[in-house]
Amino acid sequence: MAAVAATALALTGCSSGGDDKPAEKPTGPVTIKVWAWYPEFKAVVDQYNATHTDVQIEWTNAGTGQDQYTKLQTALKAGKGAPDVAMLELQEIPTFALTKHLVDLGKYGANNVKGDYVDWAWKQVSSGDQVYAIPVDAGPMAMMYREDIFKKYSLTVPATWDEYKAQAEKLKTASGGKSFITDFGANDGGFLSGLFWQAGAQPYAYDLANPTSIGVNVNSAEAKKVIQYWEGMVGAGLADTTAFHTTDFYNGLGSEKYATYLAAGWGPGYIQANAAASAGKWKVAPLPQWVAGENKQGDWGGSSFAVTDQAKYPDLAAKVAMEIFGAKNTDAWKIGIDKAFLFPTATPVLESDTFKNKEYDFFGGQKVNEVFVPAYNAVGPFAWSPFNSYNFNQLTTGLNQAIEQKTSWTAALDTAQENIKTYATQQGFKVQ
Repeated sequence: MAAVAATALALTGCSSGGDDKPAEKPTGPVTIKVWAWYPEFKAVVDQYNATHTDVQIEWTNAGTGQDQYTKLQTALKAGKGAPDVAMLELQEIPTFALTKHLVDLGKYGANNVKGDYVDWAWKQVSSGDQVYAIPVDAGPMAMMYREDIFKKYSLTVPATWDEYKAQAEKLKTASGGKSFITDFGANDGGFLSGLFWQAGAQPYAYDLANPTSIGVNVNSAEAKKVIQYWEGMVGAGLADTTAFHTTDFYNGLGSEKYATYLAAGWGPGYIQANAAASAGKWKVAPLPQWVAGENKQGDWGGSSFAVTDQAKYPDLAAKVAMEIFGAKNTDAWKIGIDKAFLFPTATPVLESDTFKNKEYDFFGGQKVNEVFVPAYNAVGPFAWSPFNSYNFNQLTTGLNQAIEQKTSWTAALDTAQENIKTYATQQGFKVQ
């Protein structure tokens, strides 16, 4: 899912976590309260409830992203009002895990399903044998492109970022400046992080096994390479800077304003829902590489299910977290894939012929998962900070100001580095 920042929590004042001994269960089915905002989730809940007699899910949409996180933080701090199971985006797990309000699912068999996920995805939700959440969906990145625009202006599908720039220059000249190769949405920290990720940047060195120590390297050479590239693209009028997820952005995708969209695995659903007029005109190709022949990939967004320490029956809450979108729950994933356009993290689902060979009418019958699945499998490790809200705010605010004021983008990245280091120190972290 599209990334949304959460408010960072202080290191102090943490609770001791959930009780290892579940409460005595009633004679009838146990109700597990779940907060989530997945599209089409009611059908998934109904399917789960219809196939389970020992446990029933009571689902609430408490808001999307930040709206839910704010309510969840308040309830966890108050010691009441939190759900048993909560949807958390991957970049938010360190923030919530640091408060000790997430149950260690490793105590309830979570490591038994570790093999259902690729290494990088499992590491997003765990530290050693401790498991803070169960992965659900991810956002491996690829390049969606308008086949009609490419044919109209005789463009070729680029394999490298140098080739991408060359096609952008060709497009600008051929279209008289009416079309951009893409839109660079500097308002989305998840998008920026995905591009950094692909380039090999590691903005943070952080492990919940050593929660008070953090390495901060936001302005690394790899990150600056990405920023300098896009500063040049925007400065030359080759890429637009309309904010992502806005009406103008989607109108650009639906018209001939943008020839490509650097999107995540959940991107097809967003385009289909918001740029219906362009149906049948899109294709998907791998993300351009920095070095020809390499296969470096990044991820933009993703989510999971965590169990809170307010769960009265943590064993059954863990069961729900592991099963509701588990690798064996093909009925749930049929809804998630066909209706909600989720990109699954469970490899048995990913590698199934049903998923890999699924033809998308919106993409002219292309089997787009033949691009997204290899991208997912090639994603490398990446660590998030326990104050991702501040991290994303520094990245997006600094870059947007640089765009508006036509100042140095790399200088904005340097400023973000210093501000984040100062903030981390103020929050009680030892900055490496």
